[in-house]
Amino acid sequence: MSQHTRKALRFLQSWIINTAAVLVAAVVLQPHIHYNNKFTNLLVASLLLGILNAFVRPILMLIALPLLIFTLGLFTLVINALLLYFVGFLMKPGFYVDSFGYAFLGALVISVISVALNALTGNARVTIQRRGPPGPPKPPGGGGGPVIDV
Repeated sequence: MSQHTRKALRFLQSWIINTAAVLVAAVVLQPHIHYNNKFTNLLVASLLLGILNAFVRPILMLIALPLLIFTLGLFTLVINALLLYFVGFLMKPGFYVDSFGYAFLGALVISVISVALNALTGNARVTIQRRGPPGPPKPPGGGGGPVIDV
């Protein structure tokens, strides 16, 4: 498989995961995050959210860096909520979010679902590595180290 095909498949997988996460958020917060029963609106909203996450989110993270440091990264949820609310504003008749509070809850749901689905599919950004079993215990006094004679 070529490099371009691998990148295209990874993008498609990421888009499907993002669409599923937005769908779950729309179902959980149904009257407040709404799409007009056209799956196309949901696909476009998740694609637009992915594009904003790729290009606008890093700029917002850089601008909000002091707040991110002060809140130990929790301000990222506010940035995600702003982007979701902006997507709802851009796609008003087909996909919309009632208020910033529901955008915050939706961003929280989308984040949790995305992390879970990315971990299940092996597309996770964070990997957990386990150490091998510990070796045999060392004898008292260090043994085997350099010896200094005085």
